[in-house]
Amino acid sequence: MTALDWIVLFGTLGVIVAYGIWKTRGPSDMASYLHGGYQDRWLTIGLSVMATQASAITFLSTPGQAYADGMRFVQFYFGLPVAMVILSVAFVPRFYKLRVLTAYELLESRFDLKTRQLAAFLFLLQRGLSAGITIYAPAIVLSKLLGWSLNLTCLAIGAVVILYTVAGGTRAVSQTQKHQMTIMMGGMVVAFIVVVRRLPPDLSIAHALSIAGTFGKMNVVDFSGGVGSRYTFWSGLLGGGFLAMSYFGTDQSQVQRYLSGRSITESRLGLLFNGLFKVPMQFLILLVGVMVFVFYLFNPPPLFFNEAELARVARTPHAAELRSLEADHRAAADARRAEVQRLAAALRAQDPAAIAGARRGVQAAATRFDAVRARTQALISASVPRPEPNDADYVFLSFVLANLPRGIVGLLLAVILCAAMSSTASELTALGGCTIVDFYRRSIRPQASDAHYVRVARLVTAAWGVLAVAFAAFAALLDNLIQAVNILGSLFYGTILGIFLMAFFSRRVRATPVFVAALVSQGLVVTVWLTTQVGFLWFNLIGCAGVLFLSVVLNGRSSAA
Repeated sequence: MTALDWIVLFGTLGVIVAYGIWKTRGPSDMASYLHGGYQDRWLTIGLSVMATQASAITFLSTPGQAYADGMRFVQFYFGLPVAMVILSVAFVPRFYKLRVLTAYELLESRFDLKTRQLAAFLFLLQRGLSAGITIYAPAIVLSKLLGWSLNLTCLAIGAVVILYTVAGGTRAVSQTQKHQMTIMMGGMVVAFIVVVRRLPPDLSIAHALSIAGTFGKMNVVDFSGGVGSRYTFWSGLLGGGFLAMSYFGTDQSQVQRYLSGRSITESRLGLLFNGLFKVPMQFLILLVGVMVFVFYLFNPPPLFFNEAELARVARTPHAAELRSLEADHRAAADARRAEVQRLAAALRAQDPAAIAGARRGVQAAATRFDAVRARTQALISASVPRPEPNDADYVFLSFVLANLPRGIVGLLLAVILCAAMSSTASELTALGGCTIVDFYRRSIRPQASDAHYVRVARLVTAAWGVLAVAFAAFAALLDNLIQAVNILGSLFYGTILGIFLMAFFSRRVRATPVFVAALVSQGLVVTVWLTTQVGFLWFNLIGCAGVLFLSVVLNGRSSAA
């Protein structure tokens, strides 16, 4: 990091945070604090919705996901455009008609208090845990850069987010997010251009993608039908579609984003904007990861991208074994590079026989290289306490720090931290608002003044921020962060969506059957997660279908009795 990088990094963050606090200072009532006074236009809504979902995990972990597993993760988003259309038609008008502060108020008007608070509790549980992960992801960046402890870094990031979130509420979040989203996308475009320019000058983008395909990285669409496969066209369209409907239709962190619009039309356009641009955005971020993979085919890659873990192993009696692995890794990387260069030459010559032979050589060399990596991960797991044997979340960060020019490093780090702040801020305002509106105001202090609720909402929002920082320490035990967040959401979103669908589309089913069906379905989803290998995207369909089916059955039995 150079002085220019630090100026770009802290200058970008400081201006955005200061602007958000100044622009939205002093909301005095709950509607202004939670929905910004219903003033946002569709572009602000669309960018805010995208920024809320695009956490630092998106920009840290998604390129690493592509580096390790290729492009197939993009299938996760295939159901999103369809979900946005459904939400615009079916969900948004109902929320506006009741002018709700939280999505869960609607459930009491249709069912009863216990059903409303069950859905709100499930939201608080999963979103409270997810907030910790979104703080932990950027803490990796700063702890590595500054040499701080991870817990201290989580505390510093959490404090900054809590500051402007508590000060300005939802309006501050929306105003900062539209600028943060612009910086995020601009930064990723710059990253793509830089990594392509760092490839060999005689290697075209088409040939780079062809080489990536040899390693199985261009697996964009998989039409296989097995439920055990995590990312397929069908799991993305169905499971991902149900996840998107639940996340954008029933998660308060998203509902409050588009309920801040001036009208139903503005909210609908904001959602449709998200549905139109989200898949291309994710495709670009994954493609950056694939290009980083190709870059390391022609340049020496680290033995392990999380260098702190290697340093821990080097201080143990296994240091000699680590040095042996480093030598094996250099030899395997050199052999792989030679085979890849042979393949690149064959592609330029357009010689089919040479291309086929080179591909076989590349695949054999890749097998040897991967074997050394596997031995390294096994050594880390066996050598140190609380090991972190998966380094996918460090791939993009390592590339940025080692290869990007001055100033661009600061920009990319600003992208990651902007994403962290925007997503976490949305989560904290939603957690605080839901706690106050659905529990405190409804069941504890129903007759207090609006000013009192705003004061308590600020305190509760800050408390959720402290809890998120505390949970961030647990995130180090997780595998790939982008998958951890989506798994956590999929455990609960299907059940919540099922409750809302019963509220919207069934007039005869009563509250208690829906409440019991939701409890049973939630237990079923957790059981499937713990005892089977079913891909997590299917949890959304299982939970939702369980609520719908059991609600109808239980209601029929109670009516017959």
